[in-house]
Amino acid sequence: MADNTKILFIGDVVGRPGRLAIRHLLPALVGNLLPDIVIANGENAAGGFGITSDIAGELEKMQIDIITSGNHIWDKKEIYERLDKDRRMLRPLNYPPGVPGRGETVFECASGVKVGIVNLMGRVFMDNCDCPFRIGKEAVGRLRQVTPIVFMDFHAEATSEKAAAGLFFDGSVSAVIGTHTHVQTSDERILSHGTAFITDAGMTGAQDSIIGMHKDAVIQRFLTQMPMKFEVATKAVELQGVFVTVDNSSGKAISIERIKARLDKDA
Repeated sequence: MADNTKILFIGDVVGRPGRLAIRHLLPALVGNLLPDIVIANGENAAGGFGITSDIAGELEKMQIDIITSGNHIWDKKEIYERLDKDRRMLRPLNYPPGVPGRGETVFECASGVKVGIVNLMGRVFMDNCDCPFRIGKEAVGRLRQVTPIVFMDFHAEATSEKAAAGLFFDGSVSAVIGTHTHVQTSDERILSHGTAFITDAGMTGAQDSIIGMHKDAVIQRFLTQMPMKFEVATKAVELQGVFVTVDNSSGKAISIERIKARLDKDA
């Protein structure tokens, strides 16, 4: 058994372009990086809003081991049943009790090493959910009874809340990776107690866009304040994310690296 576990995380997958990026770019990344587990935030994988059961199955067939999500997980009602049945798919843990699905799971890698994954959502400018810090601390306690390696997708709008989560969970989890804002930040680092952190892992989708959507409609919305139909953009498609290496015995991160790969054609 290796001394380290390698985790590849793919930032928010937006629509068909994001799925094409995974299909065409992920095999080479896996071949070069040799991750033990691949995690992707898939909450925008269906037309930019939500995810369907068919698309979840499609992602899982493309070497995605775990799908995390966020506030758009409820946009497609057909996913509710899959959330209850598929332990490889998560919704934010801090939604109220009784909603479909789960917010934490344990994945056993081919090496035999177990990785705990927890999905949380922030509350600043977001849905009114339970406290992610308190709920997250309880979940981390449960997961660390199984494995010292715990990966956290912290889906939030405010940079300050993501930074607070990184520092709050520093030393108790292997990584706190921010998602939701679709813009990859350059602040990846190992915090003082051994947790890998980045404010946002970025977006897997069309970069010639406004956070994945055709820019003209979004700009018109800002100019007029009128409702507009947003459609997924298709140009300059990239796969973005982070690659984290963790020490198996301590669960502390050894390194974190930003990932950015460009598709050689439009979607």
